[in-house]
Amino acid sequence: MVIFKRKRIKNFGFNSKNSTYIIAEIGINHDGNLNTAKDLIRSAAKTGCDAVKFQTYKTENRVKNKKSLIFDILKKCELKLEDFYTLKKFSKKNNIDFFSTPFDIESAKYLKNIGVNFFKIASFDVTNQVFLRKVARLRKPVIFSTGMCNLKEVSNAHKIFSRFTKKVTIMHCVSSYPLDPKNADLNCIKTLSNKFNCLIGYSDHTNSIDVPLYAVAAGAQVIEKHYMINKKMNCVDKAVSITEKDMKEMVKKIRFLENVLGSGSFQLRKSEKNIVQFRRKS
Repeated sequence: MVIFKRKRIKNFGFNSKNSTYIIAEIGINHDGNLNTAKDLIRSAAKTGCDAVKFQTYKTENRVKNKKSLIFDILKKCELKLEDFYTLKKFSKKNNIDFFSTPFDIESAKYLKNIGVNFFKIASFDVTNQVFLRKVARLRKPVIFSTGMCNLKEVSNAHKIFSRFTKKVTIMHCVSSYPLDPKNADLNCIKTLSNKFNCLIGYSDHTNSIDVPLYAVAAGAQVIEKHYMINKKMNCVDKAVSITEKDMKEMVKKIRFLENVLGSGSFQLRKSEKNIVQFRRKS
């Protein structure tokens, strides 16, 4: 029998009074423009989500084939390392958490040095155990996604990080862009919850704001959703990104759902006190 008990997310490095931590995944939707990145942060802060997330990398370390299309795209969208310090300060000014996905150890060390609270590891690196060990030794809380992974690969990554920190979050993820909601396989959240004693989340690539709600109902306590300001933006991940308007609505629905789900504990509730006198006992 599957039994869920929602965990205190502060115990895993998340600064939130809520039971679900909501991340606006900006990624590289800034198109390499620092001012656009700031606009995205400013916009995301208006939606009520908890954090913005970026990607930190040197293109040459991330893609070896310099003649490939993906190399050109990533190079165009690459920010300088010092830009992330600027964005971290700007996020703080806008009262929203800032963190990033490092794709090489140089980037990870820089993020640690500027005081980023935790790392996010992309699905594409979960089987890159040499890199995982280097990141783990930095002893920061870690979130990692599980797209394309089997359970053994997830377990191997969890073991590597767990040697250095107890603050590990595993994100169910399907690496399809965009993802058909019918293929979201949200029961994997239950599978992960049963197997691992850590926080479980969901990284969504559908065009729906409802699938993350179902994920929260299934037990996810961290939600990551790609973000753009509006549909006029011509950004890399537009096909899987939602707008400021949609993010506001999603956050509102998740906060309502948190109240509906409650604590999971049986007790006399405040709303029952006026009726309890009519109970029959024998």
